[in-house]
Amino acid sequence: MAEALWTVEELLKATGGKLHGEARMPLTAVSIDSRAVKPGDVFIAIRGERHDGHDFVASALQAGAGLGVVSRVTPEMTAAGPVLEVADDPLNGLVNMGLAARARCHGQIVAVTGSVGKTSTKEMLKVALEASGATHASAASFNNHWGVPLTLARMPRETAFGVFEIGMNHAGEITPLVGMVKPNVAIITTIAPSHLGNFSSLDGIADAKAEIFTGVVPGGHAVISRDTPYFERLAAAARAAGITSIVSFGKHPEADVRMEQVALHAGCCCITARMFGETVTYKLGIPGEHMAVNSLCVLAAAKLAGADLARAALALAEAAPAKGRGVQQRLRIDGGELLLIDESYNANPASVSAALALLGAAQPGWGGRRIAVLGDMLELGEQGPQLHAGLLEPMDAAKVDVLYAAGPLMANLWARVPSDRRGAYAATSEALRDAVLAGLKPGDVVMIKGSLGSRMGPLVEAIRAAHPPLSKES
Repeated sequence: MAEALWTVEELLKATGGKLHGEARMPLTAVSIDSRAVKPGDVFIAIRGERHDGHDFVASALQAGAGLGVVSRVTPEMTAAGPVLEVADDPLNGLVNMGLAARARCHGQIVAVTGSVGKTSTKEMLKVALEASGATHASAASFNNHWGVPLTLARMPRETAFGVFEIGMNHAGEITPLVGMVKPNVAIITTIAPSHLGNFSSLDGIADAKAEIFTGVVPGGHAVISRDTPYFERLAAAARAAGITSIVSFGKHPEADVRMEQVALHAGCCCITARMFGETVTYKLGIPGEHMAVNSLCVLAAAKLAGADLARAALALAEAAPAKGRGVQQRLRIDGGELLLIDESYNANPASVSAALALLGAAQPGWGGRRIAVLGDMLELGEQGPQLHAGLLEPMDAAKVDVLYAAGPLMANLWARVPSDRRGAYAATSEALRDAVLAGLKPGDVVMIKGSLGSRMGPLVEAIRAAHPPLSKES
């Protein structure tokens, strides 16, 4: 029998709710998606922008959920199974479950934020920390007002290390989230133009990211990029929050955890770093200098959290890119092959520049080209046109041969690209699809990048559908 994640008594105490019916099985997981419910799940009936979870409680219970958490009870629900009625909003019930899960956890908690690299850093931390003990981490990019409490509520009581990604697009969003997580170690990967449309300057973004320090427990640590010009501002915010242990990382000569050498390969990086007074050489199973730099903060956090540094460094060889964040796949095309680099998850100027550098490091096959397929970077405010036009410089540095561009903002880059390097331009990614598929040939390396709202992911899937894989994703 599966071990219970929650007992009914714990849920009653955490939520102050009222039980209707009797729990019929161990409660082994927490879900907010009725379509993915498994036996033993606690189903939380969250109200979303388009759907109200209460409409799916009965079907979730019929599908095997062990308990529904609701704010209103109907005969249909109670006929299908037990429900826990909480006051006001099931999301508040989820938050209270998350707080209770954090209170019962005696492991070390690491929280990650930053303008770029949060999810990849979180995934690297999971791999590194698992080498030293049971590790629980956010799924996908569950980093918002429901993702953070859901991840907390899913945290097993025996967790040795917890890893939480915390995001924001407005000032004040991180403070309540990190107040739930209460990390022992807080990381800021970097500060870059992301969600700039909601801020008057990068200073505002830095201050909003620095909110992560407000939740660090007494005796905790701050890990901050030394390469960002905002290091001193962020360090001052950490000190203002009462943190005395501030560790810097990066290529900067004064970084506490400093990269000394990096060899960049098509599918990995080999890194030598000076770390806490010793030299550490290790392999990272993810390509790209930006990934190599963020692996430094991963090892710093692992050490500060009490994990074995040698085991953590060794484990990073098994790290792999998260979906839509640099996953590489070789595909068949016309008797040859092409390399697809999927960077479609999201985009801002810093992450697009890093993705272009990754494209530049890839070697096309005989007769092949480096092809960038770029969609609009959103939420950049008045600076959007200028920041899109500015992508020509990193595109040139990466020796990109052909550009395919989608979206009204990306037209600013398209206008700067010489005609002999233009593939096609369209107002939407969907309208660009046929031109991209027709333009690919054996030997090409194609990288796809854009904000979620630009819908570049379907372009990735269209290429995969047209050209079957040669090998597993790397």
